[in-house]
Amino acid sequence: MVRIKHRYLLLNILYPNEDKPKSTVASKTVDELPWAVQFRRPSSDQFNGGTLHKMIKNGVSELFGDYGAGMIAGSLQIKYCSPATSTAIVRVAREHYRLVWAALSFATRLPKPLDQPCVIQVVRVSGTIKKAEEEAIRRARLVILRAQKSKNGPNSTLLGTVGDDDDGMEGLAMTNGIEDRDDGGEEDEDI
Repeated sequence: MVRIKHRYLLLNILYPNEDKPKSTVASKTVDELPWAVQFRRPSSDQFNGGTLHKMIKNGVSELFGDYGAGMIAGSLQIKYCSPATSTAIVRVAREHYRLVWAALSFATRLPKPLDQPCVIQVVRVSGTIKKAEEEAIRRARLVILRAQKSKNGPNSTLLGTVGDDDDGMEGLAMTNGIEDRDDGGEEDEDI
């Protein structure tokens, strides 16, 4: 019996260009929040797995036509979608995950009911959902640490209990916001 192999794409949905929202959080305006929090704000409650699925199908169809839509139709599945963290995990067949990745990279707006400008960033491609979930948790912790550090300043004693001075990112090389390491801790070579 042949095992069907999938890839799991961990996505972050970023909202960089919204014009001065009027909401307040804990008696602070959004402008006073740290930049890391403003950029990674929650999605609308209307945003769900069905909306993301529709957006991916339309994007692949627009870029790759009927061929692309047919290739991903049987295997595309939204495994996790959180409007609170603007994070999602998408499962697709191993042979065609690059089609989905390309469609997500070219997406500039959420579909019609929301119609909000966005940037979708694929932050991890994994062979198992467990590794994708672990990466989502790790990244959420890093965002919290960065927000606390920018709020409290670089010499905060509160961070000493939560993490190290280097934000818990030892051994992690960043290349233009994309991690450049494998599970062995060794850096990947650029080709």
